[in-house]
Amino acid sequence: MKPAIHPAYRPVVFRDRASGHAFLTRSTLTTDRTVEWSDGRAYPVFDVEVSSASHPFYTGTQRVMDSAGRVERFNRRYGHAAPEER
Repeated sequence: MKPAIHPAYRPVVFRDRASGHAFLTRSTLTTDRTVEWSDGRAYPVFDVEVSSASHPFYTGTQRVMDSAGRVERFNRRYGHAAPEER
């Protein structure tokens, strides 16, 4: 790699605002705020809206839409179209 052209790659804490879950990983993200981690060191912190700790797919709270039921409800409400005669 060429020197002095890449951003700084450092440890950053990502914190889920919905669940409060936080994890430490490496990133090139820059932020002015810091948080003290369990090892006693201060790391930059970046708040995210959704992570695997709060996303419905990963938490098992995702609802499945019944598309077949929606079609049947439409057909009951508006009836079947009469076939066109030639």
